[in-house]
Amino acid sequence: MASINLIESFQDFKEAENIDRPTLMKVIEDVFKTLLRKKYGTDENFDVIVNDQTGDLEIFRRRTIVEDGFSEDDNLEIELAEALLIDPDFSVGEEVYEEINVLDFGRRAILAAKQTLASRIGDLKKKNLLDKYADRVGDIISGEVYQIWKKEIMLLDDEGNELILPKSEQIPTDFFKKGESVRAVIKKVEMRNNTPVIILSRTHPSFLEKLLEIEVPEIMDGLIVVKKIVREPGERAKVAVESYDDRIDPVGACVGMKGSRIHGIVRELHNENIDIINYTNNLQLLIQRSLTPAKITRMDINNETKHANVYLDPEQVSLAIGRKGVNIKLAQEITGMTIDVYRDTQEEEVDYDIDLDEFSDEIDSWVIDSLKRIGCDTALSVLDLSVEDLVRRADLDEVTAKDVQRILKAEFDNE
Repeated sequence: MASINLIESFQDFKEAENIDRPTLMKVIEDVFKTLLRKKYGTDENFDVIVNDQTGDLEIFRRRTIVEDGFSEDDNLEIELAEALLIDPDFSVGEEVYEEINVLDFGRRAILAAKQTLASRIGDLKKKNLLDKYADRVGDIISGEVYQIWKKEIMLLDDEGNELILPKSEQIPTDFFKKGESVRAVIKKVEMRNNTPVIILSRTHPSFLEKLLEIEVPEIMDGLIVVKKIVREPGERAKVAVESYDDRIDPVGACVGMKGSRIHGIVRELHNENIDIINYTNNLQLLIQRSLTPAKITRMDINNETKHANVYLDPEQVSLAIGRKGVNIKLAQEITGMTIDVYRDTQEEEVDYDIDLDEFSDEIDSWVIDSLKRIGCDTALSVLDLSVEDLVRRADLDEVTAKDVQRILKAEFDNE
């Protein structure tokens, strides 16, 4: 019978391993029922049977036996004389099941069915691929470089699916060869010309976050939380981390013993400098940490305009700004503040500064604590503010603010 193993001649069917069998069987059944409707006008009295193990296809037609000469529809009814040729035991009113030879549809119809089936299976494969990777956006994946073009490279995953890594999502120093294994994060899945395209990225902050999860078990376990990541791919990255367990140093855990944990990530990112900083709600302290490795002398913050003026020793200014302005740019991104850097010329006028704790015998401890909370931990940092600023920011009364400045100024005058 020509219907036997017909499906195995459809190469597209053979490539549909990732489609669940019941869905595939339903597609095949629908395709052949369409053929039946075109040839016979209806498919209601036909049974399309697909063996989900072998792929064999059989089509049976059911017709009711009527008296000779009383058949009104040859597709739905069969005369008794014709039925008796099939089986001499048949009688009027019974149903006759006949197997339909697929070749009866004609070569052109069979070819059309094959094309329809290939198209339907292709659509199913696309949908499966789309659903599979849509659920994995943000995950790291490894792929083998298959094709290299000017604006992007194509990788293949373990199942042979195509992955795209655009040039814009590559680290500037990335250089890949065909057959090389590449790690990247799944950035998004989009449809192009009705085809799902999986876009990868090695520059997205989530790539660094996933690498940290792999290298730092405390992050994977939820003991350390990555609050924010900002990157200038290939140059520098800043990662703000926080620990919910007081016994764990989040920065130390991420760096590892002698940098063992962070070194692997740095190599993966082609020697991108990674600053791990301890996250804090204290904005002044966060700005200070974000400008690492520069050391700040003092700063003025305007919370309303989200602006901070930062003063540093002249030799520290270039460190704060960083190569190509990258350090200060990332500091602004991670703090959400506009930061302006200035040389602290006050240091040129006075050769020394005095820690506020040195005045504990003259200034109440609660006053010193209030001043430290706004970032004023030295005498000069307090004198640099006006009385109005001290009242507003340190929550001091005017008399106390004036007394503090008088005491501090007297110390420098005596010197």
